[in-house]
Amino acid sequence: MKKGFACIGLHNPKSPENVGNVMRAAGCYGVNSVFYTGTRYDRAKAFYTDTQKVHQRIPLIGVPELKQVVPLGARVVAVELIEGATPLMHYQHPRNAFYLFGPEDGSLSQEVLEWVDDVVYVPTTGCMNLSATVNVVLYDRLAKTPDLTLGDELIRRSRDRNNRTRLPKGETV
Repeated sequence: MKKGFACIGLHNPKSPENVGNVMRAAGCYGVNSVFYTGTRYDRAKAFYTDTQKVHQRIPLIGVPELKQVVPLGARVVAVELIEGATPLMHYQHPRNAFYLFGPEDGSLSQEVLEWVDDVVYVPTTGCMNLSATVNVVLYDRLAKTPDLTLGDELIRRSRDRNNRTRLPKGETV
């Protein structure tokens, strides 16, 4: 997959902890922007878990309807435990994607599912937390990227400044 873009849409998220964790995932996986609907998050908006202050680099934008902000050229991918959905491990991510996630305590509405292009699910026993689901989907997208840059330079750029741990001498991966 050549370099494209990924954006996230959160349908009526509930907790600032989950949104903060979504923002952290967005920063780690190169997401371009995060949109959300509803008022529950606005009432509790502190970025409790956005420890890397990703919200200063990636826009987090409240909108009335996610359908109104679908990025031009994006394929809309709903992530939902719904019969007939494609298991994530069998899904080929589009180059340009707008991933939609339902609330922590509910699902995407039938109205939303009517206008999406694809529906995928993470085949777990029981449903995962919102931010955990976002992390799994974005990791799957990354893992399926054929021209992914790997290696020690990436590790040096990405790790916490307090992490200088090295493999024992003679060990390599």
